[in-house]
Amino acid sequence: MFTGLIREIASVKSFDGKRLRLQATYRPRIGDSVAVNGVCLSVTKLYDDGFEVEIGDETKNVVAIENFQNKVHIEPAMRLGDRVEGHIVQGHVDCVGTITKIIRGTNSTDFYIQAPKTCLKFIIPKGSIAVDGVSLTVNEVYDDSFRLTIIPITLRHTLFGDYKVGRRVNIETDMFARYLYHLFAKEKAMSWEDIEKIQALF
Repeated sequence: MFTGLIREIASVKSFDGKRLRLQATYRPRIGDSVAVNGVCLSVTKLYDDGFEVEIGDETKNVVAIENFQNKVHIEPAMRLGDRVEGHIVQGHVDCVGTITKIIRGTNSTDFYIQAPKTCLKFIIPKGSIAVDGVSLTVNEVYDDSFRLTIIPITLRHTLFGDYKVGRRVNIETDMFARYLYHLFAKEKAMSWEDIEKIQALF
């Protein structure tokens, strides 16, 4: 589990399509989980200046693999007892979206991201979402896209300040929205007891 708060911007030293070597100040142990651009990966090798993670075939098929270059977001897995300052993030990418428009304001920047309909059904206004591992709040949802408003501190401490129109991004929708959708989709009828159990989750 993660919180969606980026702890460090790491540099990619090499990526051969299977093994991703990162230069970072963070010092994990072998087997530790680290989110890289929002993708939960396991540490397989340690170096004096960083570490290496391995990318499986399934992962390569569902993430924006081309962004494992230059700089990437990293977040170590949350420890039991840590404060959840963003929202609960699993590091499981649901889909890849594309930035279609960026509008800079006086004290914030709007990012419009196009996403598949299979993903959009889990995205709700004012709900939580992780984009490239960054915990964010959805402002508006449209037929084929959604809008985020990024504040200056987030632009400074993430790679969002460098993002351009056309960039593909990893999207993880809210875990509770997915669970509820699948629960309601499978259940033809629900009792009051079932509803009370769902309400207890919030």
